[in-house]
Amino acid sequence: MEQNNFPITNWSEDDKPREKLMLKGKSALSDAELIAILIGSGNRNESAVDLSKRILSSVDNNLNALGKLSLQQLMNFKGIGEAKAISIIAAMELGRRRRAEDVIELTKITSSKMVFEIMQPIIGELPHEEFWILYLNNSNKVLSKMQQSKGGITGTMVDVRLVFKTALELGATAIILCHNHPSGTLVPSDADKQITKKLKQAGESLDVKVLDHLIVTETKYYSFVDEGIF
Repeated sequence: MEQNNFPITNWSEDDKPREKLMLKGKSALSDAELIAILIGSGNRNESAVDLSKRILSSVDNNLNALGKLSLQQLMNFKGIGEAKAISIIAAMELGRRRRAEDVIELTKITSSKMVFEIMQPIIGELPHEEFWILYLNNSNKVLSKMQQSKGGITGTMVDVRLVFKTALELGATAIILCHNHPSGTLVPSDADKQITKKLKQAGESLDVKVLDHLIVTETKYYSFVDEGIF
């Protein structure tokens, strides 16, 4: 009897789940094809897709039911060993966690106070100084916030190249600088002013605007823009 034990690498371009995903996008794949990517290969008598279809059929093609199958239940299918069963369980758990999370709405920055409210819980009460960057899109919505450096109470160092490398990778069009003063003082140091100037100049050449620089303490903040020294 002719066997259909064709490894994914030998399938036609249109039938390869991996190739299909790359060429047509993830939404073009069936549930069975997605599972086939996870398990990689079938058994002597079934392709990975056929085996995946059989597994799905056993739970009436219900992904929620598939996610409830135990390691041993999955390993009862010929061609599903421990490693493949673990891959399926891990993928199902990631899907469950994704559904459980609220859709993250990007925060739009409209004032320095909003920046303070975002950053105070992160750096406002630290015993050491940290320098953070908020990366924004062209609608001033926060794409990401990242720690750039961590130092002692006396100060911290900032890698200008890394700041803008990240901005370009994120597609950010603007950034806001933030750091804390563990001493509680809201007076910017000469170093604070110098790094602000240096980042502004670097941003201008890359068309990434530096919108503000905030010094954050436990209860208050200092905005370079609000104070008119930006």
